[in-house]
Amino acid sequence: MRTRTHLLLMLWVTVVYLLHQDVWNWSKVEPLVFGFLPIGLAYHVAYSLVASLTMYLLVRFAWPEFANTDDPKPPSTSAERHP
Repeated sequence: MRTRTHLLLMLWVTVVYLLHQDVWNWSKVEPLVFGFLPIGLAYHVAYSLVASLTMYLLVRFAWPEFANTDDPKPPSTSAERHP
């Protein structure tokens, strides 16, 4: 379950990254959203909301367990345990 969730999150982040490259709105002013907001700016407002949702999903489902403890060091690997 966790691996599938992480794969879906990686796919989501990739899609959001690709949507950020909005070359189709670079030279457009029309149509105006709400009668005053250029379409490129409106697109970036919507993109910012999607980016915020993405960060929420990453923190909610992909946050490492060791980050919730008071110990500042991540758990050691088996190679680090043997001197």
